[in-house]
Amino acid sequence: MSQEDQSGYPYQPYGAPYGEQPPPQYGYGYPPPPRNDGPSANAIVSLVLNLLALVSCCNVLGLPGAILAGLALGRARTEPQTARTMVIWSWVLFGVGFVLTVAVFVFLGLAGYLDDRT
Repeated sequence: MSQEDQSGYPYQPYGAPYGEQPPPQYGYGYPPPPRNDGPSANAIVSLVLNLLALVSCCNVLGLPGAILAGLALGRARTEPQTARTMVIWSWVLFGVGFVLTVAVFVFLGLAGYLDDRT
């Protein structure tokens, strides 16, 4: 049997013989870089929520929390462990400020300061 088909082109076998095939490539181009974001995304979310709490709820602990989150963003690539600790403290300040804000409103409501008096 000849390795030429009717159109005159030589027959090309599919793939190389066993043992000579390169490993399979999935997709095109280079593989994506490894995800080593560190605390970057967490720091951004903490920064936004602390600033939002500072502006909307008068959460005074939002300011140091936002400062810590901003510092953590700057140190995320060079000192990831320090940045992670700063982000954790930023979240702690956000949570404590939120609890204090809710407690103040509950106290004011129960004491009658939020009643509609005419």
